[in-house]
Amino acid sequence: MSQRTATLIGLTAILMWSLLALLTVATGTIPAFQLAAMTFAIGGVVGLLSLLRRPDGLQVLRQPLKVWAVGVGGLFGYHALYFLALRFAPPAEAGLLNYLWPLLIVLFSAFLPGERLAAHHVIGAALGLVGTALLLVGNGASFATSQLPGLGAAFVAAFVWAIYSVLSRRLKAVPTDAVAGFCMATSALAALAHVAIEHTVWPESAAQWLAVIGLGIGPVGAAFYAWDIGMKRGDIRVLGAASYATPLLSTAFLIVAGYARPSAAIALAALLIAGGGLVAAKDMFLLRRR
Repeated sequence: MSQRTATLIGLTAILMWSLLALLTVATGTIPAFQLAAMTFAIGGVVGLLSLLRRPDGLQVLRQPLKVWAVGVGGLFGYHALYFLALRFAPPAEAGLLNYLWPLLIVLFSAFLPGERLAAHHVIGAALGLVGTALLLVGNGASFATSQLPGLGAAFVAAFVWAIYSVLSRRLKAVPTDAVAGFCMATSALAALAHVAIEHTVWPESAAQWLAVIGLGIGPVGAAFYAWDIGMKRGDIRVLGAASYATPLLSTAFLIVAGYARPSAAIALAALLIAGGGLVAAKDMFLLRRR
C-alpha cells in the first residue's frame, strides 16, 4: 500500500468522525459511558467477524502487553478523559482544548524515525487550530475557574490521543485487525464505568437504535481501523493538520440537520481550516504532479 493511499484511507476516518456529533444527538439521552460501551462493542464485533473468516484470524489478538497498553490506553483513556471534560466544563470550552491533538500529532511526528517536520506542516496545523478556536469561540466558548477540572481533562485527552496516534507509527508491525481487540476491551472498561457512575437509559425508538448502530459501524468502528492505517502507513503530518476539518464538517452536518445555524464565524473558520489543510498537504500535491 502506497503512502498516498494510506493517507486517503486515514482521511476517511476524519470524515466519519465529523458525523459523531450528529449521530450522538440522534441517540437521545443515553449516558456517555453506556453509549461508548455499546458502540465500541459494535465496532469490535465487526472487526472480530472479519477475523473469524480466516483460520488463524484470532492470532492477531496475541500481542505484547505494551501493544495492548497503547491501544486500549489510547481508545479508552482518550474517551474517558473527554467524557469527564464534558461533565465538568461546557462543550465549547472542552472542545477548544481537546482540539490541540491535531497540532500535537504534527509536532510529535518530528520524533519519529525517517520523518521530517517542515515549516508548512506547522503553519498548516496552526491555521487549523486558529480556525477551530474561531469556530468554538463563535459558539460561545468562555473560561471560568470552576471549569478547571473539566478543562484539565480535555487538555490531557488531547495529549493522550496524539501520543496514541504517533505511537501507532512505531507499532507499524502490529496488524490493523488488532484494533478489534482494543475496541472490545474499551467497551468492557466503558461498561464498568457506566455501572459505577451512570444510570442505564436504553434507546426509545428505532431511529435511536439506528443511530447507535451507525455510531458503532462508522465513527466508533471503521474510523479507528482507517485511522490506524493512516497513522502507520500514511503521511502523519498531513493527517494531523487535516483533522481540524472534523469540527468544521461536524458543524456543517449539524446545520444541514437543523441543529445549528450558519454564521460568518463558521465561514471564516472554514477558510482557515481548509487553507491550513492545503498548506500542510503541499507535499502530496507536488508528488502527484511529479
